[in-house]
Parts: sequence; C-alpha cells; structure tokens
Amino acid sequence: MSAHLRRHHPASVSGSRTAEQGRGGSLEPIPANIGREAGRHDRRSPETAKSDKKKRGDDTSDRLSCHKIQESLLSSASGYNNYRGILNWCVVMLVLSNARLFLENLLRYGVLVDPIQVISLFLNDPYSWPAACLVIVSNVFVLVALYTERQLSKSSFSELVGYLVHCINMATILTFPAAVVLLVPSVTPAGGAFVLGVYTILFLKLYSYKDVNMWCRELSTAKAKKLARSLSCPTSQQFNGGNRTVCYPGNLTIRDMFYFVFAPTLCYELNFPRSPKIRMSFLLRRLFEMLFFIQLLVGLTQQWMIPVIQSSMKPLEDMDLSRMFERLLRLAVPNHLLWLVFFYCFFHSSMNFTAELLRFGDRQFYKDWWNSETVTYFWQNWNIPVHKWCLRHFYKPLLRRGFSKIVSQSAVFFLSAFFHEYLVSVPLRMFRLWAFMGMMVQLPLAWFVGRFLRGNYGNAAVWISLIIGQPFAVLMYVHDYYVLHYRQEAD
Repeated sequence: MSAHLRRHHPASVSGSRTAEQGRGGSLEPIPANIGREAGRHDRRSPETAKSDKKKRGDDTSDRLSCHKIQESLLSSASGYNNYRGILNWCVVMLVLSNARLFLENLLRYGVLVDPIQVISLFLNDPYSWPAACLVIVSNVFVLVALYTERQLSKSSFSELVGYLVHCINMATILTFPAAVVLLVPSVTPAGGAFVLGVYTILFLKLYSYKDVNMWCRELSTAKAKKLARSLSCPTSQQFNGGNRTVCYPGNLTIRDMFYFVFAPTLCYELNFPRSPKIRMSFLLRRLFEMLFFIQLLVGLTQQWMIPVIQSSMKPLEDMDLSRMFERLLRLAVPNHLLWLVFFYCFFHSSMNFTAELLRFGDRQFYKDWWNSETVTYFWQNWNIPVHKWCLRHFYKPLLRRGFSKIVSQSAVFFLSAFFHEYLVSVPLRMFRLWAFMGMMVQLPLAWFVGRFLRGNYGNAAVWISLIIGQPFAVLMYVHDYYVLHYRQEAD
C-alpha cells in the first residue's frame, strides 16, 4: 500500500528521497540527456554486437585455417607488377659493377683523359681547317635550292628543268664532301665524319624542301587556276588569330630557308608550330647538359673504350675466338653506355636547346624505344626526325607508286644502310660494308623477333641486338683500320 502511494504521490517520493539523503545515501540528480544516450547506445548495440561477434569468428577461423588459394608474386598469373624495389636494386648493382670496372681501369692504365688529343682528332694542321671550310661551303647548296624554287614559282624554270637542277645539286651535296675527305690528307676521320653528317642532314632537308614546294605548286594549280593570286593569297603573310601564316610562294625567302636549315627537323613545312616564348631556365639547363655530357663522352672514350680496343687487336690478329668473344663482351658495356649518353646528349639536350632557341614547337624527337618489343618498333621510335622523313618522302611515295609494304620497308632499310656506310667508310677511307650489312641484318632479325618473340622476350632481344651488335661493328672497323694503316707503316 505504501509503495502504491509513493508511485502516485510526488510528495511521498520527495519525502523518501529526503529520508534516504538523511540516512547518508547521496542521490545525485539525473541528467536529462542520459536517457537519450542510453537510447542511442541501445540502437547501436546490435550492430556493435554483430561486429564483435564477426571479429571473434574471424580470429577463431584464423587460428584454425591460415591458407587460401593464391599465386606467388613472381608468377605471371599473380597479376603483380610493382617491381620498383627490384629496379632500384638493378640500378645499384649496375652502378657498383661499373664503378669496380672503372676503378680497375684507373689502377691499370692511370688517367688517360687528354683534352688536347681531342683537338688533334679534328685538326692535323692548326693552319688548315678543311672540315670547317666544307661546312661554310654548304651554304652554296642551300642558296642554289632556294634560287631554283623561286624560279619555279615564277615559271621561269619548267618542272623538268627544276627537277634536274635539284638532282644535280643534291648529288653534289653527297659526292663533293666525300671526294674532299678522300683526297685531302689533312681531313681527319673525326672531322670527315662530322662534315659528312652535316651534308647528309642538309641533303635530307633540301629533298624535303623540294618535295613540299612541288606539292604546293600542284595544289595551287589544281585549286586556283581560275583565281588570281591576289584573291587566293593577297600577301605572303596573313594574320589569323594573332599567328603569322605563310602561304606559297611567300615562303621562298632566305629567312624562312635558313630557319628550316637550323631547325631540329628534316621535314619542311610552310608554317612550323611555334612555342610562345624562349624559356631561359630551360635553355640554360639544356646547355649545361650538353657541355657536361660532351665532356663525359670524351672522358669515357679515352679512359675506357680506347684501352679495350687496343687490347683487342692481338686476339683479332690471331683469330683467337674465345679471346675475341671476351673482348667483345668487355667492349659491349662501355660502348653501350657511350651510346646511351650520346642519345640523351643529342636527341634530348642539343635538339631541345636548338628548338627552344628557335621557338620550334614540335619537341617529339624520340618516343619510348626502350619499351620496344619488336625491332621495327625500335627503328620507328628512337629517331623520330629520320622516321618522319622516311615515312613522308620515301615509304609512302613508294606505296603510292604501287610497291608492296615489304618492298617499301626493305627499301627504307637499304637507304638507311647506305647512309650508315657512307658516314663510316668514307671518313675512314676504307670500304668494308660492316655498317651496311649490320643494317640489312635488321630485316631478318625484325621478322624473327616479330614472329617468334613477344612481350618481355622481344624487348630483351632488342636490347641484346643493341648491346652486342654495335661493339661487333666497332671492333671490325677498328681492326681493319689498324691493319690497313698502322700495319703497313710498320712493314
């Protein structure tokens, strides 16, 4: 009865609380949010209980079973491809092994780097500069090509006469410097190779210049026969959106011609893509790289390459195959390192420097040739200016004339083989066709790698051909040059 009264009368409840406090039992006031917190706790508790139960179940399962079906990381079926640590390990091992070789070379031969000797490679006589004179004379051929195109644009020359003049001009570009290099004793092999390289580049540029201007004449004849030139092209320069656009024959100027001569491309256009401005920081970085890598090339050649080549002469003379193969492998590492340094110095540093200086916009001088899985992909991507020229002015014209793709590709390799041999045999004043055969061997090699090797195996085959093929050709040329010159002098 008393309990019933306390439930229904607040005064009774209050009195009982007072009595309990009086007996020493402290009763704290109940906060209003306790009920809400308890409600939320009660609402979460089933989820929390379920999660705890799942964790306990997982722990029990892990204790009872710790295996599942899975592949090893190094298996191809695993799908794992993060080998960054292994790549770093390979770089470290490469640096350490080459550091050991360099230290061994230094202890055996001492310091062989001599900058004065580099000058003697280009000059036999300090008062005779035939290579520099040949480079200056090359401007004559540029002006002849420009004059011929101007006469063709005015119809002063017929197409046949212009074609003959261009043929004679470009044939002279290839034969004149070769004759000077072969007949003038003061031209050194290094100087001769440099001059022939300049004239070869000039030959390819003027061939493209001839073709593009001929295409422009054909288009103007087909499209604008009924229009006066004042309507189709009111001035030699038009301004569209702030960009200067040149149309034919307004491009036939000395400024336009020499811009193309110095531009880092072999393919002529009337309007090259141009960058907005010259970035001085970028320009200075490329200049520093050029100077550094040129010194590195000279030092590695004198300190590493030349001693290995000199030590290879005796096994080559004795035809000791095992020693020859050992020397080939010894030469492969420094030769390949020099080739990589040359690639970066020329195709990245120097060509980007020239492009930045001329505000030339197309900077794709190479692609990812290091990922090549076929030989064909390598030759299409390691030297983009030459590839563009071959595709535009040689391969596609052959296809348009009805030749098959196989014949056209073979013709491109034949042309490349000719220029490789031209740039090596003429400066050395001997003809052994090692470079020519090395390029022609690429045809069956490309077929074999493309047919039987895929993925990483094809990429490895491309790298092996680069690492082994080049030093083999170097040894052959050096041996023949040594036998032809120094052996005869000794006899």
